[in-house]
Amino acid sequence: MKQIVSNKKNPIIGIVGGLGPQAGVDLASKIIDQTLSSADQDHISVILISMPSIVVDRTQFLLGNVDENPGIAIAEIVETLERCGADVVGIPCNTAHSSPIFDMIKQDIAIRNSSVKLLNMVVETVNFVRQQYPNIKRVGVLSTTGAIKAQIYPSALASKGIQTILPSKDVQEKVLHPAIVDKEYGIKSCSNPVSARAKSDLYETACKLVVDGAEMILSGCTEIPLALTDAHINDVPIIDPGLILARALIDTVAPEKLVQVKEIQ
Repeated sequence: MKQIVSNKKNPIIGIVGGLGPQAGVDLASKIIDQTLSSADQDHISVILISMPSIVVDRTQFLLGNVDENPGIAIAEIVETLERCGADVVGIPCNTAHSSPIFDMIKQDIAIRNSSVKLLNMVVETVNFVRQQYPNIKRVGVLSTTGAIKAQIYPSALASKGIQTILPSKDVQEKVLHPAIVDKEYGIKSCSNPVSARAKSDLYETACKLVVDGAEMILSGCTEIPLALTDAHINDVPIIDPGLILARALIDTVAPEKLVQVKEIQ
């Protein structure tokens, strides 16, 4: 079989899927939706590798419950995507962008002297917020407990002069985190369709953040947009980092194919 290679006429986007599986599929779908096209051949080539069984839980690693760094397996998947021809790679998992994990992936790319470009979804998202909403001062963040411990979004937002509004410790541990990871009703186990309980808990937590002063809600776990599908909540915009990553990936390899919109929700 002839090896597929990328070139200017056929750039290739790589997706590290499986973190969780539905998040990778959702990113691929968003890439399709954000691409200007009138025929199949107009779309950008996408390679999705979904191997959830080899990547340990990111939150469990950040909480110190497992020793193996998920970045090791993710780096291997990035290398495989590159060998398959990927020019640019995105990881649709916010928690995987914590420094202990993401830095290991970048280090592997550097050691291999790789030419593949790895986008940082958190950086892309925070830059988008600052550029598109310059007057926003307080952002409410919904994310895993691991992401909160690693200060992924609070640190990135603070670098742009933006305050982060987080749920109380009680709400985070008893409502929000279970809505994401609970094996019976969480969005990672019930993502299509999302369970009524997870959707309700995420919505109520977001509403509390608005009451606490959030001028924007950031869906800081990649599956949350599967549950919070509205563009606004109580007139406050909801931002989807996965959508921002999809657009950044397209803009990197084929900017002329990027759907132009005034505001991304």
